[in-house]
Formats: sequence, C-alpha cells, structure tokens
Amino acid sequence: MPARTVRPASLHSTNGYSHAIVKNGTPVFISGQVALNVSGELVGKGDIAAQVDQVFNNLKGVVIAAGGSMDDIVKTTVFVTDIAYRPAVAAARQKHFRPGRYPASTFLVVSSLATPDFLVEIEAVAMIGDVS
Repeated sequence: MPARTVRPASLHSTNGYSHAIVKNGTPVFISGQVALNVSGELVGKGDIAAQVDQVFNNLKGVVIAAGGSMDDIVKTTVFVTDIAYRPAVAAARQKHFRPGRYPASTFLVVSSLATPDFLVEIEAVAMIGDVS
C-alpha cells in the first residue's frame, strides 16, 4: 500500500504538514537530530536557517541508512527555542519534502535544548518497506 495522506473533512486544511499519513512498512524511530555535522561540529551557530537545514540533512542520512527515503517519514516532532523560528522550519520542510508528501508534524517551543547553541531539534518516525 503506498502512503496515503489523511485529510478529514471535519478538520482545517493543512499547509506544510499532514494531519496523518497511513503507510505499511517497518517503523523506524529516529532520535532527535540537531545541527551537528559528521565531525560533531555545530553548523550555523545563531543561524536557525543553517541549523534546520543541517537537521533535515541529518534526518535524511538516517532514513537512507535505514533503507528508506524522506518519503518514508510519516511523523516529525520539531522542538525550537523561539517561536520566531517557525518560518525557517517551514521553509526547510518545503525544501526537504516533496509537495503533498509532508509528514504529520508537531511543533513545540521549549526553553532549552541539550546545549544553548542548539536552536532546533527534530525527531521523526519513518515507515520503511512495504509489508503488503
């Protein structure tokens, strides 16, 4: 069964995320990713656009290593330290996901992440493979 976006008539329409995705496969739970490069160095200190782009690149690396693609991500949880970062996250989501293939998403503003230099962290759930 290919992924199917759930669009309930009883709810508002969405832009940049889906209310729900239904897809067969093996669930892969991706730990929260932050803006560290392969050397463990922070990318984009103080720059939300650079950080969120690195975070999505990290998510992509994990899902590919697990045998999938960004299309297999069905849910993200976004943690930011300032509500003002929402447009940068939305822009990055549009860059890294195909239109109409946005995962279900939760967006949270928190007082701090693991270190003060982290502005964003995103965890994800992917459904990889088709068991039907």
